[in-house]
Amino acid sequence: MKSRYAFCFLTLFVATLVAQAPKSPPATQPDDRFKADVLLVVAHPDDETGVSAYLAQLLEQHKRVAAIYLTHGEAGHNNMGPERAPALGDVREMELRRAMTKLGIDNVWFLDGRDTPSQNVLQSLANWHHGIALEEVVRMVRFTRPEVILTWLPGFFIGENHGDHQAAGVVATEAFDIAGDPSVFPAQLAAPVRVNETLLEGLRPWQPKKIYYFSDAQEQEQFKNSGPAYPVTGISPVRKLPYWRITLEAFEFHLSQYRTYIESMSKLDEQQLAKKAKEDGWDDPVQLTFGKSNVGGTVTGDVFEGIGPVDIAFVRRTEATPEPQSGLSVKLAGPWGFYEVFRPAHALHLPQPAVPEIAIATGATLQIPIQLHNNTAMPKELTLSLTAAAGWATQTGVGNYTLRAGEELPVLVTLDSPKTTEKSLDEIVCRAEADGQTISTITLHVRRRSGGLPQN
Repeated sequence: MKSRYAFCFLTLFVATLVAQAPKSPPATQPDDRFKADVLLVVAHPDDETGVSAYLAQLLEQHKRVAAIYLTHGEAGHNNMGPERAPALGDVREMELRRAMTKLGIDNVWFLDGRDTPSQNVLQSLANWHHGIALEEVVRMVRFTRPEVILTWLPGFFIGENHGDHQAAGVVATEAFDIAGDPSVFPAQLAAPVRVNETLLEGLRPWQPKKIYYFSDAQEQEQFKNSGPAYPVTGISPVRKLPYWRITLEAFEFHLSQYRTYIESMSKLDEQQLAKKAKEDGWDDPVQLTFGKSNVGGTVTGDVFEGIGPVDIAFVRRTEATPEPQSGLSVKLAGPWGFYEVFRPAHALHLPQPAVPEIAIATGATLQIPIQLHNNTAMPKELTLSLTAAAGWATQTGVGNYTLRAGEELPVLVTLDSPKTTEKSLDEIVCRAEADGQTISTITLHVRRRSGGLPQN
């Protein structure tokens, strides 16, 4: 009984002290510990590797760098242990945090997207529950208040074939355009109404000033002069190492994905390492692609060109007016068709392949999504045919179609690829004919290789 009375007395005493303690005034300004000059928005742990050397340079310029990862990378492989799925995500998160600490970046957040191993950006957006992912990224933009967003290039290239990479760029671009709009996700902006608030967040609208992209497409020459390029062979005055070497040291924490490669690099002396780095592209400049700016500046100028200390007001995006459709039309759909809509909708003038392209595993089935439109007042007969290199075998999708007046019809054309690997591109040509005339020709370049992500 004495111990119970003592406990009650102690509790009352502490409560009295708390009640009598002077209360801190409520904070009225955002928490400056999390303010970023550059916010990196990517999909997986290790995605930062392509720009790590540039981030290291920014840190030495006393820029504040933060990063968000939309997935934990749980669909990757594991070269270190049996852990897979969510457990592998935990492994990769820890590897990433150690890598970022090595670079000098402390403010890192993981969001709730699911790692989606496909080349289709639409699959990734669907698996992330697009609106939820967008709300989370908008929240982080408002929370970190970046001057610049740096993210994956939203485009479909051979080499840049991971739908999650592309989806990160899509969502980051959308967030860039709406985070400053007070009518979007208003609960994030509403003032808290109780001490232990769980719904209303007390954030503020935030308009970033610039957005830039990067890509790991196989062919990098197509991005030359699309934005600033930053050499990585210079010596860091702080760490006394080349910037590519700083990148490699941080990369060495990603053992679950690259153990064999990392261990092989660790056995090289400095001269051998420099030679290997050149062969593998570690000392290539970091090439960025200019997205858009709300403060002016030139395409190839420094990322911070035109950026001053003053916050800017929300810049409402001008909606693109779609061209009215007429007659019969046949268009490439899926991720290729999506980007034809996405780029003008966000006023982006980004590099894109001269011919739509994809890489698939040797012997895999290629899927070509096509959208048929009859924008006439009469029913129409339409015929689809294919021309492909030797060894390709058409499965489904070619033949005759009847479209009612005003009808839209999705068609999936599928082909089995040859089982031999070729280094050259194969060309697939789909022709649409109606009323005895060719009304549309769709060309797709396909590279066959061993392994790689599934198309969908």
